[in-house]
Amino acid sequence: MNNRNLVRGLFLMAISLVFGLTALKYPIGEFSRAGPGLFPAIVGAMLFLVGLSIVIRSRFVPGVPIDLHVRNIVIIIGSLCGFALVTLFVNMLAAIVFMVFVATLAGTSYSWKRNVKIAIGLCIMAFVFADLLGMNLPLY
Repeated sequence: MNNRNLVRGLFLMAISLVFGLTALKYPIGEFSRAGPGLFPAIVGAMLFLVGLSIVIRSRFVPGVPIDLHVRNIVIIIGSLCGFALVTLFVNMLAAIVFMVFVATLAGTSYSWKRNVKIAIGLCIMAFVFADLLGMNLPLY
């Protein structure tokens, strides 16, 4: 089973089943009066269909070998864990900057100018979520 497309589709289907089946524990309701489980169930079903289409497509296209880059996986997980820790001990704006600069180490090219632009964009989005949508985010 050395086909990246097949593994990608099966992984999406597994994730969708976990979230979709968990959503069924909550009341679904109906479309006119949705319950708390309706949205995750619909998203899980749509993600399952996307995964199924990827699995079916993998049977008709040439297989792509799986190349696993453990270093990049560790960098991304480390940036997410660091984001949580910096948010807890400092604030979310500093955590966003930390996450952007650490996560881009996993890429093929590194540009501090691009990282600054991405961090500024994400900080603006955080302010939009906090101010316009009223979310309680520890921005400062």
